[in-house]
Amino acid sequence: MAQNIVAWRDENGQFQNRQQLLKVSRLGPKAFEQCAGFLRINHGDNPLDASTVHPEAYPVVERILAATQQALKDLMGNSSALRHLKAVDFTDEKFGVPTVTDIIKELEKTGPRSASGV
Repeated sequence: MAQNIVAWRDENGQFQNRQQLLKVSRLGPKAFEQCAGFLRINHGDNPLDASTVHPEAYPVVERILAATQQALKDLMGNSSALRHLKAVDFTDEKFGVPTVTDIIKELEKTGPRSASGV
């Protein structure tokens, strides 16, 4: 799988978002679900793609943005705003308090992550 990802990148250039991973040969929806949270897209279309937030959890972030009335670029790294949030306010049937807590902690981080970007 990794060879296919590298081959796609070599042929098409840097990935701009995690959704482009679905264009990689033999990387279908299930494989995408399994790997998307581990692959970082630094300097891409969506700052969340450079984070550990899984694409399936992006709706949680959207709810946080709506509640705080802030843009993602303004909220990411804004520890003072994020520390006032209560994870329980953003849970749903799929994402409980532990996951939402992790998402909020991830939003506190700024800048590109480790060299695991694709």
